[in-house]
Amino acid sequence: MARTSKAKPRSGCPVSVSLDLVGDRWSLLIVRDMMVRGYRTFREFQRSGEGIASNILADRLQKLEEGGILLREAAAEDGRSTYYRLTEKGIALAPVLLEMLIWGAHHEETDAPCAAIDKMEKNRGAVIAEAYRRWEQRDPTPLIPPFGSTKSKKNSPKGKSKR
Repeated sequence: MARTSKAKPRSGCPVSVSLDLVGDRWSLLIVRDMMVRGYRTFREFQRSGEGIASNILADRLQKLEEGGILLREAAAEDGRSTYYRLTEKGIALAPVLLEMLIWGAHHEETDAPCAAIDKMEKNRGAVIAEAYRRWEQRDPTPLIPPFGSTKSKKNSPKGKSKR
């Protein structure tokens, strides 16, 4: 598939090319917020709890748009407002994000409830199908709620895969 960003890739390796597009600290979190939390506006991304600075957020949104991961649309109810929407290329990251979520919950301390991770792990296909359904229907309802504060690690399934 052809690259849509202007930067020349470091190499022809698919992992390298992918990382050129979404391998920074913020891009996949923005995609996650769109896909999983139903966020559509700059303000929602900024208030996601990740602490992204407004200039960095603006830069990453532009980079993701140039890379064909998302697009901007005027809000139907107010043409002055902008909504961001994943493209087909962007929603295709759903399996990647799901696997990263499961992997992270298994190997690191997180706030993800064990029961939620177990359910997603056992029903990968259904989770991906629901992400696609919400994207197709422009349904901003969160797929999963945000996890709690990183101060409490009680629910962390860290090391669960090693049991």
